[in-house]
Amino acid sequence: MIKKTFIILFLLILSGCVSTYKSDVLVKSDVKLNSALMVLVATPINGTYDGETYPNSGEATAMAVRSAFMRHVSKVEVSRKCSDIECLKLELNGKYGYLVVPVILHWEDRATEWSGIKDKLEIKIIVYSSEGTEVGSTVIHGKSKWATFGGDHPQDLLPEPIQNYVQSLYL
Repeated sequence: MIKKTFIILFLLILSGCVSTYKSDVLVKSDVKLNSALMVLVATPINGTYDGETYPNSGEATAMAVRSAFMRHVSKVEVSRKCSDIECLKLELNGKYGYLVVPVILHWEDRATEWSGIKDKLEIKIIVYSSEGTEVGSTVIHGKSKWATFGGDHPQDLLPEPIQNYVQSLYL
């Protein structure tokens, strides 16, 4: 009996050491993206929660998207002045094959180590062709691990699910 209790307790503690992710594909790409085409990424408006704005959350999101696309294409640029597709279309100049618009839907940075409340984020990523046609989109949900030991933030939840989504667009 003690052994079973110890195992259950150990598994509960271990489950608090893992961040969780979920992706909801909204528009599934019918074809794989062409890795020879350059990508332009918008910088989303900074995330907010409960009246607080999180500075640089938009830039952190754009950089995570850029990093994920860099694994598949030779050139990815981030537009710091654009946060939507209409603005990106004006910057297109025939150079880019894909336009990417990340949108921060939820950004919640908590002091998880003492409150027990997990950091949360929700990001929508929309990929457009150079003509402005939507070729793929997803909403990524992330929750931090409970046992953070300080220093974890919502931006730490960005790389893994974004890389997984972008990889699914190319492979």
